[in-house]
Amino acid sequence: MSHDSHSTHHVNYLAIFFVLCGCTALSVVFDVLSMSKPVTMVLVLAVACAKALCVMMFFMHLKFEGNWKYVLLAPTTILAIGLPIALFPDIGSSYYTNAAPQVGVWADEVAEYEKQHAAELAAPAAQE
Repeated sequence: MSHDSHSTHHVNYLAIFFVLCGCTALSVVFDVLSMSKPVTMVLVLAVACAKALCVMMFFMHLKFEGNWKYVLLAPTTILAIGLPIALFPDIGSSYYTNAAPQVGVWADEVAEYEKQHAAELAAPAAQE
């Protein structure tokens, strides 16, 4: 009794293609509908995750692999979660705040200078 460990798996790629097209249409519909932005983002991201899962399982043939794929997935998941958490204090918390307050002061000084010397600044433009 021989067991072929490399048995072929038949996947209906046309059906997967139509599923991916339907998911793409669904994410467009979610984007066009007038829902709150957080709800739209969650729905579109959920559809994108479903599409990625479909591609990974069938086109990358992970559905037919053994359990070793989880050994490779664990460190990747830890890094994917840990890296943003580790970098948040340096990047995430100061992204939208002014980290260089002197820039705001300097901009105010430039605006004040331009108001005081508006005539001098406009004169060269008038001569051309």
